[in-house]
Amino acid sequence: MPTLVEKNCQECGEKILGRADKKYCSDQCRISFNNRLNSDETSLMRNINNILRKNRRILQELNKTGKSRVSKARMSEKGFDFNYHTSTYTTKEGAQYFYCYDQGYLPVDQNHCLLVVKRDFS
Repeated sequence: MPTLVEKNCQECGEKILGRADKKYCSDQCRISFNNRLNSDETSLMRNINNILRKNRRILQELNKTGKSRVSKARMSEKGFDFNYHTSTYTTKEGAQYFYCYDQGYLPVDQNHCLLVVKRDFS
């Protein structure tokens, strides 16, 4: 029969009795500890994902036909952040498309972008 070891909960400090490898007095303390431990990383990822989703919504809203030309100023007015995208695609000619999931854009000159929808998800 294994011996019981008295330890303190890593989250609340209460004494716990149980297995030698037990770290928390309850599931609530275990979850709280891990949420607190990962909160900075989770917050960063949540903020970036929110920006990416917003960028995708803006591209989708401005590109009703599947292929549109729009000014960068109009994209910026709507809150588009050109620093965030999920992937890039470079053509043989060197043109670089930026995608937010399936919605993308190609800068065609200093002031305009061609908006496109990625159809191939392979």
